[in-house]
Amino acid sequence: MKFEVYTDAKDEFRFRLLAGNGEVIAVGEGYKNKSDCLKAIQLLKDCSAAPVEFV
Repeated sequence: MKFEVYTDAKDEFRFRLLAGNGEVIAVGEGYKNKSDCLKAIQLLKDCSAAPVEFV
C-alpha cells in the first residue's frame, strides 16, 4: 500500500491510499496546506491499529 498526495481542481492538497494492486481504498478531504495533509496521513498511520467497531 502507499499514500499519494495530489492537488485537486480547487488547488487543495488531498491524499488517497492505494492498495498493492493500485486500487484506491481511501480518500482524504481537501487541505489548504500540504503540511496539514501530511499530518492527516501521519495520524492515520499512527492509528492503524485502531479497533473495528460495528454499529
